[in-house]
Amino acid sequence: KVELVESGGGSVQAGGSLRLSCTMSLFLSEGLTFDSPNMGWYRQAPGDECELVSSISSDGEIYYNDSVKGRFTISQDNAIKTLYLRMNNLKPEDTAVYYCQAATLPLPLDCNRDLGYWGQGTQVTVSS
Repeated sequence: KVELVESGGGSVQAGGSLRLSCTMSLFLSEGLTFDSPNMGWYRQAPGDECELVSSISSDGEIYYNDSVKGRFTISQDNAIKTLYLRMNNLKPEDTAVYYCQAATLPLPLDCNRDLGYWGQGTQVTVSS
């Protein structure tokens, strides 16, 4: 079992910043590993499709959704198994529940709940 716990969401005004964190805990049977997974952040707003916001592949390749390029920065600290998403210049359209995902396969652009492991989500609300 792999557990992902997100934190850092909240309510901010447009132009504000937040940093999301996703900490991974491993509860694996002897002999099983979950090394260097592909990890990413997804978001879903009410009535909208779930979408990939940003990801880091197992070999360090980074992806950003066009809507967040130049404003969001993804990073990770492997020593403490934590993934971050720094969000600057937030806009009302960034309002959504943000989810962390980890998987051994490449992360798709849309949400696949059957793939890998997911956190419970953290709410980000940006007011105008």
